[in-house]
Amino acid sequence: MQVQNNTRDFRLAAGKVVMITGAARERGIGLATAKLFADHGANVAICDLGQEDSAKAARELGEGHMGVTCDVTDPQSCTAAVESVLSRFGRIDCLINNAGLTQRRSVMEVTTEDYALVTEVVLHGTLLMSQAVIPQMKKQGGGSIVCVSSLSALQGGGVFGGAHYCAAKAGVLGLARAMARELGPDNIRVNAVAPGLILTDFSRGANPDVNKHEAARSFPLRRVGMPQDIGGACLYLASDLASFVTGITLDVNGGAFLRP
Repeated sequence: MQVQNNTRDFRLAAGKVVMITGAARERGIGLATAKLFADHGANVAICDLGQEDSAKAARELGEGHMGVTCDVTDPQSCTAAVESVLSRFGRIDCLINNAGLTQRRSVMEVTTEDYALVTEVVLHGTLLMSQAVIPQMKKQGGGSIVCVSSLSALQGGGVFGGAHYCAAKAGVLGLARAMARELGPDNIRVNAVAPGLILTDFSRGANPDVNKHEAARSFPLRRVGMPQDIGGACLYLASDLASFVTGITLDVNGGAFLRP
């Protein structure tokens, strides 16, 4: 008598191909997100500026993953990265727009060069990378794009980064909603995640861990966020659990900012 195997794979990203930009940094949201997707059965393409760093991070995930060189401010680089992933996996189910950078500046300190640098990576990079994957997602009948914004975009700073950073991250929220509205008929869902204070090296030492832990004592959850907390939000939005969710901003801040 043959025994029927009714075992189901409950991993949220089983069989999916996921591209994550800015994902090679050791203590970063991108790499933590990549690890979580890999644990849930995805084939992950880690995209970052350095091929060696991207490949090393991909190796840390185990077999079935790849590192890709990508400068999100360069349309040709974005297209080449997508083509590289397609040549390996044949499809792209999810894009996580995570690449970014920040600067501490007062309003009057922001120079034209500062504004161009931050906006080009944070906002224009999100657009360019999305434009690179959208044709393939349309061709295959759908997909999911998750854009990483910031609590700074919601409350006008107060985490780190100057006014230009807040403006660029707020622009990401508007861009995500616009893409969600336009691409919905193509079964492409677009959402945003707004991280609060997270224990990463993103601020390049300008905000030491001890300061973050101290600030978090006033949060309702009484702790600073971890990179995997943001990864979990991205995983949910990319998964079939969120199949009727598009155009939202998911706050992940431990209650530091409570919307009215």
